[in-house]
Amino acid sequence: MKLATYRAAAGDIRIGIVYAGDGRLFDLHAAATKAGAGGLHRFTSMLALIDGGDAALVEAAALFEKYTGDGALSVAIADVRLLAPLPQPTQMRDGMSYETHIRQSSRGMRRLALGDDKQAIAALDAEPLPPLADVYKQLPIYYITNRMIVSGPEDTIVWPDYSKVMDYELEYGVVVGKSGKDISVANARDHIFGYTIFNDFSARDQQAKEMPGWLGPAKGKSFDGANVLGPWIVTKDELTDPYTLKASVRVNGEQRCESTTSGMLFSFEAILSHMSQGETVHAGEFIGSGTIGNGCGLETGIFLRDGDVVELEFEKIGILRNKVSRRGS
Repeated sequence: MKLATYRAAAGDIRIGIVYAGDGRLFDLHAAATKAGAGGLHRFTSMLALIDGGDAALVEAAALFEKYTGDGALSVAIADVRLLAPLPQPTQMRDGMSYETHIRQSSRGMRRLALGDDKQAIAALDAEPLPPLADVYKQLPIYYITNRMIVSGPEDTIVWPDYSKVMDYELEYGVVVGKSGKDISVANARDHIFGYTIFNDFSARDQQAKEMPGWLGPAKGKSFDGANVLGPWIVTKDELTDPYTLKASVRVNGEQRCESTTSGMLFSFEAILSHMSQGETVHAGEFIGSGTIGNGCGLETGIFLRDGDVVELEFEKIGILRNKVSRRGS
């Protein structure tokens, strides 16, 4: 199933199954109410549905099969406002899983520091890429990001005043479906609920100031709306092989990157297992893949401008579209 969170015409927030070629939403709470089903709380939010476990998904599928022909229980996506499928995840963690991005982004930071010195930039770009540091081969690298600043599809991201260098990141990730601690790699897939797209908007000039401090990005990646999820969650049964999906970036309709999800240094199962060692990973958490190679301006040298529309597309998931805007523009 594809599962979305949306604001209905009356203003209330609902969750629904996406169907009809991604054109309609089936209202799960309304269907459960009509069926007189118990446990209506399972369908009040995406987190509640996740907490309901496999039984809630089975019930959702049964409701859809029974009532999908009832027009009163569905709505056109064009007539509602899609929100982030997880408007406030239980936790958010983001990884560094793609070698090309890791190697190119360090050079991108050096290029950014050179400003408009074209000769120095050309000399830098002529250098061979540095080798991948051993730490990235030894264990999954990640950081905890701000779960309180999540935006959704079609939202306009208002850029903070302290930054002039606006960037996007081509990522996807998993939503955790079952809490656990010391999870084995072999059992980790049992803890995955589904997959969604992630645009980790980044204030690169601010990030460049912060990274030498050894504690990772702060204001470079933490401002209202910077963590964008959507357009919906695709349950894991729909993606039997999430590691061979086509992925791309378009800005104002122009192709900026065309790639695939293959080549992760560690699978989501391995990342999830690592995160859970000595620590409970909770249902409703989001775990990002890290940026796919060439999937951001830091690597290509082409950043965003005021008013740009960014589209991240992943095969079998969908398109996550957002506009960036400078404050007051």
